[in-house]
Amino acid sequence: MGSTTDPSAEVPAGAEVLYEDTEAGVDDLLPIRRLEISDHGKGFVELLGQLSPCPAISKADFCSRFAELASLGDDHVICVIEDPSTGRIVATGSVFVEKKFLRGCGKVGHIEDIVVDGVARRRRLGQRIVMYLTEHARKAGCYKVILDCTAELRAFYEKCGFVEKNVQMAMYFHR
Repeated sequence: MGSTTDPSAEVPAGAEVLYEDTEAGVDDLLPIRRLEISDHGKGFVELLGQLSPCPAISKADFCSRFAELASLGDDHVICVIEDPSTGRIVATGSVFVEKKFLRGCGKVGHIEDIVVDGVARRRRLGQRIVMYLTEHARKAGCYKVILDCTAELRAFYEKCGFVEKNVQMAMYFHR
């Protein structure tokens, strides 16, 4: 995975800002694109279920949420990789841009919901998704991009240029 450090950015020691993948391979030919309405029928929701519980979503509910998120423009991007041989979505992730008052009205990118289909893992698709989302956050003017992960995924995200920082806390509301 190619990486470059941007000396002008405020980046914690040891962190890298990733720009592009310079080691092309077969799976690098699979394009990363934004989520489309038709992805409901291509296994998108089922793929998310490999990450966290995700019950079936009706086409109407999918379309409603899709429109809601699309109205946010570049402040919320969901990207996917579709396997052309199967027509199924095999990788996805999202980034949303939080607008802050801190750092002179700065912005922070939050990467979420990175998942690669079990049959498509170990093909660098996850790294490509993370790089795509990281680059989107950089181009949107974010001063940093953050994500939460399990301890088991720490090494993966370190390969993507992330460094461990602070502690994540959560409070879940059960419906």
